[in-house]
Amino acid sequence: MSGDGNGKRALITGISGQDGSYLAELLLEKGYEVHGIVRRSSSFNTDRIDHLYHDPHERGVRLFTHYGDLSDATALIKLLYELQPDEIYHLGAQSHVRVSFDIPEYTFDVTALGTLRLLDAIREAGVKPRFYQASSSEMFGSAPPPQNELTPFHPRSPYGVAKVAAYWATVNYREAYEMFAVNGILFNHESPRRGETFVTRKITRAVARISAGLQDKLYLGNLDAQRDWGYAKEYVEAMWRMLQVDEPEDFVIATGETHTVREAVEIAFARRDLDWSEHVEIDPKYYRPSEVDVLLGDASKAREKLGWEPQVRFKELVELMVDADVAELESQLAGKVTRYSHEGA
Repeated sequence: MSGDGNGKRALITGISGQDGSYLAELLLEKGYEVHGIVRRSSSFNTDRIDHLYHDPHERGVRLFTHYGDLSDATALIKLLYELQPDEIYHLGAQSHVRVSFDIPEYTFDVTALGTLRLLDAIREAGVKPRFYQASSSEMFGSAPPPQNELTPFHPRSPYGVAKVAAYWATVNYREAYEMFAVNGILFNHESPRRGETFVTRKITRAVARISAGLQDKLYLGNLDAQRDWGYAKEYVEAMWRMLQVDEPEDFVIATGETHTVREAVEIAFARRDLDWSEHVEIDPKYYRPSEVDVLLGDASKAREKLGWEPQVRFKELVELMVDADVAELESQLAGKVTRYSHEGA
């Protein structure tokens, strides 16, 4: 397995998201030239990666962003032909499960067809990169736990259905065109950079605001849902490792532990010496039309073939996120902007 990426060029879709920002950091540390696709917006949407534009070792800028969209196949082909990337990490998607019920067509267009467009753009451009597809534990849905690479899919949301289509598109292009294309089936992974509408970050951000007297109630849906939660910063290391092996294979990435949303609430509120029962209320609007009760991953294959295993466990992860949100809020209240400078681990 290669030790560094000196001289390599990587392209990341979804670079401005949680995983994209951590992956960009990792690749820059390994000596890659990193390119990312960002969508044009009327507001700034790159705050997770803004700190990466200046090389701390003063070797010049090695991070470049390009406007693009997974709905624009022609632009994707042109960009691939221009960049000739050695590795492509496809993280871009409409990734919120609950929201996918509200905008199913858009979710499928970006998450499923967007993957197909990118795979075909690789073929049309005549480039030969190693390709990583960000698959999801939501593909398993109601399949009995534990879930591994051989578990049949039974998605329970438009997002899960779209990810299954993207998974099989990746497998098909690997088999049909001999592409080095892999699926990383990542179970839930969180961090202080998690989007504020995702349940873990919603909880930790609320705890910070409640402890500061700025908020009183936190409204949640199903507290009994069980998930396998890991630390996003560690999971992007697994993505990179998947593209360094000799032959392309698909891998489950997970901690092998399951915890309920209620447990996350209890740990987060306890971190600030708060009684969660005084602040948390259930709002039925946050229930999904079809629920996924238990996701529990078996990452034995990744441990054996990639040498990867998680270090940060659930309680430490939740507390890390609470601490980061508290620090961020304190900085905001003090008039400082230091959004991603308080992370641990």
